[in-house]
Amino acid sequence: MATRNYEGRKFEMEATHKIVDALTIEEALQININDTPFTVSMRTPGEDASLVRGLLHSEGVINDIDFHPDVVLKKENDNGIVTIVNVTIPEDKLGDGYSNSRSLLSVSSCGICGKTELGDLSFMGRTIDDIEKIDIGLIHHLFEKMNSFQHDFKQSGGTHAAAAFSIEGKLICSMEDIGRHNAVDKVVGKLITSKQMDKAKVITVSGRISYEIVIKCFKAKIPFLAAVSAPSSLAVDYAKELGITLFAFCRDKRATCYSNPQRTKTDTSSTKAS
Repeated sequence: MATRNYEGRKFEMEATHKIVDALTIEEALQININDTPFTVSMRTPGEDASLVRGLLHSEGVINDIDFHPDVVLKKENDNGIVTIVNVTIPEDKLGDGYSNSRSLLSVSSCGICGKTELGDLSFMGRTIDDIEKIDIGLIHHLFEKMNSFQHDFKQSGGTHAAAAFSIEGKLICSMEDIGRHNAVDKVVGKLITSKQMDKAKVITVSGRISYEIVIKCFKAKIPFLAAVSAPSSLAVDYAKELGITLFAFCRDKRATCYSNPQRTKTDTSSTKAS
């Protein structure tokens, strides 16, 4: 259940009439770790287990990618939407991200808003040194494939999408959410739980790219990141530093590469995503 119908009054020129629109649902999900509240995420219900697993990976809360904790339902609201889940994580599986407890409201528009301190933005780690190259001609086909799975967007116009592909352009999974970074977390979580992380080489997103999406891509060890819209300056700075090849303005069969262009190639033959 990703949309809900709402009545409205539409004004066109001098005419007005009643309408019923499908709007994207945005609901709070409280994530408890070992029965203690950790964070609240504003998200579109659906694929909640993938969202939780991807978020805990991106935030460094779970230090073992092969560990698959149970996400246990604790509470639903009157509409049957999950509002509280609990994740049991043994102490030896807890990463540094847990000790730096977010204690935040993770809103659907901005992953930085709930950071406890600006110092939390600093990041140390090895860069991605993947040597595989991507065919530029493949990029727009990836977005065509992702767009074909944007079912919620076609209903409401209010969701973002993210998708993971192999280097050859094979779709591995595609997710939607009201938040761009939530959609990415759902994709990463699905890759982890389906044990396909090593196959994913490209992540596409339907909106703009900000720094937090670059970090999520890096933590998933995915070397290529492509967006329909613009990147922020910090996103490009991080992509350069962390070894991610970042494409933006990927539309109308065009794309601009802002970092690590040595991983691109041009193939005159027709290439399509599968």
